[in-house]
Amino acid sequence: MEFTANKVISLFNIPDHKIDTSNYSHCLHDNNVSTLESEIAVYVGAKHAVSLNSATSAIYLALLNKSITVKIPSMIPPVVVNAITTSGNKYDFTDNTEWVGDSYELFDFGDYKIIDSAQKLEKNQFKTECKPDDLMIFSFYPTKPLSGFDGGMIVSDDFEKIKYFKEMSLNGMSYAENNWERPHKYHGYKMYMNSIQAEIILKNFSTYDKKTNKISKVRNFYNTEFNQKKTSSHLYTVDVFDRESVIKNLRSKNIYTGIHYHSLHDDPVYALNTKGNYPETEKKSKTTLSIPMHENISMEDAKMVYQEVIKNII
Repeated sequence: MEFTANKVISLFNIPDHKIDTSNYSHCLHDNNVSTLESEIAVYVGAKHAVSLNSATSAIYLALLNKSITVKIPSMIPPVVVNAITTSGNKYDFTDNTEWVGDSYELFDFGDYKIIDSAQKLEKNQFKTECKPDDLMIFSFYPTKPLSGFDGGMIVSDDFEKIKYFKEMSLNGMSYAENNWERPHKYHGYKMYMNSIQAEIILKNFSTYDKKTNKISKVRNFYNTEFNQKKTSSHLYTVDVFDRESVIKNLRSKNIYTGIHYHSLHDDPVYALNTKGNYPETEKKSKTTLSIPMHENISMEDAKMVYQEVIKNII
């Protein structure tokens, strides 16, 4: 199969939207925010939801001043570690590399747990993976399965937890239509989702099932050809020899790839005082490569990607 000249196969697809800002109030916290919360809560099988400006803010608020040590995979986006430390906690690393593209347990308090599902959003997911008092966190970063102009959400059946996060993210105030009528309850943060973020996410959510169905066809093809059993709708990873050369060669053919993720236990900013044993992470950190998988990839595109990658597969 020959490559079409100048055809670009991107790693992710970012939908294009036009937003009419005249539809929104001066405080940018309109009805579409609560509509989004309601629709996502129903979709994942939770009773309540609070939307925030990012999933990082969601992790921060969920862990705020808990004075705990959170064990997380070393091969993870550094924003997670940042949220853990800035919220007043400590961290340690694990050798888990299988979580990539999936959800994972961020922390278990005993009476409830926090699930970080920034890379996964599926129907009835909360009902399937969680108990009523648990918290599940989603991300709407532009490259995530349900993309937006950034944004995050926490869902739970526990109304009091969600109410607290709503107030803390709204500058520590209880909600009222007029901001001068909102009583202060806490020293809070400006972390709420705005109307523009909510509108983009809602538009993408209207076609979300159609999108994931298209992605599943590409993923199933990759699974067959690469002899893998991936389930993620966010990332498809393979292990390759001489990764930097592979990335360069693929880019020369207009195929764009990514690295998800480098290890953090050996990063000078995040390294611990006592180095643990992370053999799988250290291997994957050098060999893992994310290849294009999104709703705009044709089967012809997928075959092109496969033919180039398989030459360098481990």
